[in-house]
Amino acid sequence: MNQLAEGQVDDWRKAIGRLEERTEKLGTEQLRRFALAVGSDFAVEETAPPLSHWAFFLPSPEDGSIDVDGHPRRGGFLPDITLPRRMFAASSMEFHAPLELEVDARLVSRIADVSHKRGRSGDLVFVEVERTIEQGGAVRVRERQSFVYRGEGEPAPLPDALPAPLVGELWMPGAVNLFRFSAATFNGHRIHYDLPYARDVERYPALVVHGPFTATKLAALAMREGPLARFSFRAMAPLFLGQPIYLRAAGDCAAEAVRCDGVVAMRAEFARG
Repeated sequence: MNQLAEGQVDDWRKAIGRLEERTEKLGTEQLRRFALAVGSDFAVEETAPPLSHWAFFLPSPEDGSIDVDGHPRRGGFLPDITLPRRMFAASSMEFHAPLELEVDARLVSRIADVSHKRGRSGDLVFVEVERTIEQGGAVRVRERQSFVYRGEGEPAPLPDALPAPLVGELWMPGAVNLFRFSAATFNGHRIHYDLPYARDVERYPALVVHGPFTATKLAALAMREGPLARFSFRAMAPLFLGQPIYLRAAGDCAAEAVRCDGVVAMRAEFARG
């Protein structure tokens, strides 16, 4: 098991405080594609889909700036962390006011922290990014995203389904659903659509369901009783194409996505507005 060289993490921590600003008009059709990809109402002018701010300010690397895994090449705004695997691990959001369509908005991103842990699976480096979306001089959405970088690790086994169905609403996305979500969010990570890569390079047993896709489903579950003021989630285990996923409440203000083997793959907590 390779360990990070002394001083590497200190170099990456120099990125803390780095800022990036972007401005764009929040397009109605862009949000409509996102809504359809997550199974929400296409009439986005009337009802915004869950976590609708994710439809905007998408990554836009040029062809020559894409790494072998389909992510933007290392470096740039995020620190140039050398561990080969990277994932969107968690997020915490606050919704202050609805976003207005066909109006300019400004996104300010700031690297809030870079930390290192060493566990049974090897080195883990966490990068925390604060994101603020403003319109008309007022903050509409605040979000703190957590990305994790790790080594190659051991191959992930395909979960064995329990003999009886679990409690919860059944969700079983297909390959087209994964592709549409990748397209709507301009996510090029190959583990979601390229089976030979997912299996032979990143050593997953099947295509991987996007963490953010699962988060939108849990947010939709939470929104049935009213709009959200806060929403957070943490990915805990991978979900795979072709296997049932169960979405269910986990208390008054929590929800979870459970794999067919009974493992909680994602937990979310929320507060309604």
